[in-house]
Amino acid sequence: MPDRLSALDASFLYLEDHTTPMHVGGVAVFRKSRAGFEYDTVLAMIDRKLALVPRYRQKVRQLPGKLARPVWVDDQDFDITYHVRRSALPKPGNDEQLHDLVARLMSRKLDPNRPLWELYLVEGLSRGRVAVITKTHQAMIDGGGAIDIGQVIFDEAVDAADLEAEDLWMPRPEPSPGQLVLEAVTEAVARPGEVVENVRSAVADATATVRKLTGALGGLASALRAAAVPAPGGPLNAPTSTQRRFAVARARLDDFRSIRQAHGGTVNDVVLAVLAGALRSWLLSRGEVVSGSTTLRAMVPVSVRGADADEVTAPAGNRVAGYLVDLPVGEPSPVLRLQHISHALRAHAESGQSVAAEALVGLSGFAPPTLHALGARVANEFSDRLFNVLVTNVPGPQVPLHAAGAKMTEMFPVVPLAKNQSLAIGVTSYDGGVHFGLNGDRDAMADVDVLAAMIGESVEEMIGTVDG
Repeated sequence: MPDRLSALDASFLYLEDHTTPMHVGGVAVFRKSRAGFEYDTVLAMIDRKLALVPRYRQKVRQLPGKLARPVWVDDQDFDITYHVRRSALPKPGNDEQLHDLVARLMSRKLDPNRPLWELYLVEGLSRGRVAVITKTHQAMIDGGGAIDIGQVIFDEAVDAADLEAEDLWMPRPEPSPGQLVLEAVTEAVARPGEVVENVRSAVADATATVRKLTGALGGLASALRAAAVPAPGGPLNAPTSTQRRFAVARARLDDFRSIRQAHGGTVNDVVLAVLAGALRSWLLSRGEVVSGSTTLRAMVPVSVRGADADEVTAPAGNRVAGYLVDLPVGEPSPVLRLQHISHALRAHAESGQSVAAEALVGLSGFAPPTLHALGARVANEFSDRLFNVLVTNVPGPQVPLHAAGAKMTEMFPVVPLAKNQSLAIGVTSYDGGVHFGLNGDRDAMADVDVLAAMIGESVEEMIGTVDG
């Protein structure tokens, strides 16, 4: 039988257009080893590890007349040098130039006629650094056998053992149009209920497709019904343009732990309180009206693991909870902002208004490089009505990771925007740091770097409330 895309994965192909490319990304910064971190070395390393992610040598094949959902087929002309690319900044390249490059790369859709991923080795950074930028289409991250390639190229050991050399990869023959039609008809006879769905897909009725998918999302549907009050309006829900801006912020994980210990709540609560403080300052800098009751609603998918669910350093587990949280940006006190958020998150959990964890487990891989895709998967259809900003907070490893012998010093997620969404924030803890990646619409968020700077200021404000 053909390896057919699920209805959910296919929906990301149908929803994609020139303003909303459906790929999730990441930016990893490395310190060069003595052996160097050259393109040929990186290319050979990834080539060896492709056996662990077979989807990365497959492409999407549409059926004639879109009789059924597309299928995955081996790319007969797979060319790794197309997907693993080399780029460079004018020496000595600074962080702002890197962020501009990230924004340009993330603005471009992936080629639908090739495997849906790209990786860029960026040379020329100052202080002997190099960067790796990844792009992976959400249709590929299905939680079955497909994960983000970043999940397999990083190792804890400096000199990680190489995989045994793979036998020469030979693509399986691509089925003919007649075979695909016959298989689709056979499946339709076995499961006639899918015929209507396939017809809707054929006329690109993506909205109807996603709404039908709420059954697959389980607890998400009830969570959405529970959010009877629409999200407040404001500058974060402007029409989405074709271009992006990218900015980052950095903090120390120990500072978040100190704040939590002083005021209660969880590390994740502190992250959201910091973002609420930064968004408050950003709104005021724009001359927006901010009263004591002003809020911004965030969609916050959070990975959890039993009793350790509140700790961003906990390894990615097998459960995910998602929350709609009203961030109290009108509250001037950082301590009260934290208390409001902690109370809201506890209330969500106790009332069952979170997205059912089990319902989300089957939608994505659950290692740090893939978890950020989860938030985008649950966000795309509903951002316009129910929330203002997407915040994905993913626990990362607290030990240094390496690739081709080079140590990774920072890792920043790049979470895609949904329709009429101006800002998505990815947060990853790694090796004692907390790394924020801000992906903003170029037209609506011309000052995304200002907001990024205000995150650091908000952290300092909260540290100031900790005694001794």
